[in-house]
Amino acid sequence: MSEPATIPNLRDLGGLPTEDGAATRHGVLLRSAMPSADDRGLDGLPWPPSLVLDLRSSAESGPDHPLADAGATVRQISLLEALRPDGPQSASPEVVARMANGGLEALYLGMLEVARPELVQVASLVAEHDGATLLHCAAGKDRTGVAVAMLLRTAGVSRDAVVKDYLATGASMDAVLQRLRLAPQIDPARRAPQSYLAIPQDAIDAVLDVWDAHPGGTAGWLRDAGAQTRVVDGLRTRLVG
Repeated sequence: MSEPATIPNLRDLGGLPTEDGAATRHGVLLRSAMPSADDRGLDGLPWPPSLVLDLRSSAESGPDHPLADAGATVRQISLLEALRPDGPQSASPEVVARMANGGLEALYLGMLEVARPELVQVASLVAEHDGATLLHCAAGKDRTGVAVAMLLRTAGVSRDAVVKDYLATGASMDAVLQRLRLAPQIDPARRAPQSYLAIPQDAIDAVLDVWDAHPGGTAGWLRDAGAQTRVVDGLRTRLVG
């Protein structure tokens, strides 16, 4: 029997510097590519984390999450439901077309338009959970990247640290692609374009620019998206202390 492997792109988001000189807590927020039943976690942290937020659609993930059988509470919160032909058509056709055809920057900015309620739900669950939370999508790069950036910036993590964390996925892309190739639920005919495998700083910078320009920054954007004040304040308490 082969040794269990670590999930590709798995990392603990502890130790990141905040703008006021503090740092995020270890063992609270994790991010990764999609898990499998045979994966192990990070040394020194309980596995699986008690809460898993799966940002994929139900069509991608299938009916059974591998970490649910291991005891985790799994919540599915699809951030790209508007792009599914059979999904809810709450977004305008123009926004959907721009997201589908405009590259990663357009995809990320589109998420801020079409997935505001889902991003608020992510923030609420992380802020109100007492144990470790894992966020993942397929690669742990795009949907996870936007959601994690929102959480970290709301908690006061410096912009440079958020960008550095986003770019850190690059070191794991070979393992991520291997995991995606082995995923039976991913239809090869519907794989993302090759350009979507990039990790462009311009894409995450565009998202951060939106939040930085918003009154009250990312926290203000999250409140205007529907998050309660206790959620916004709770993220800082939960992630930083």
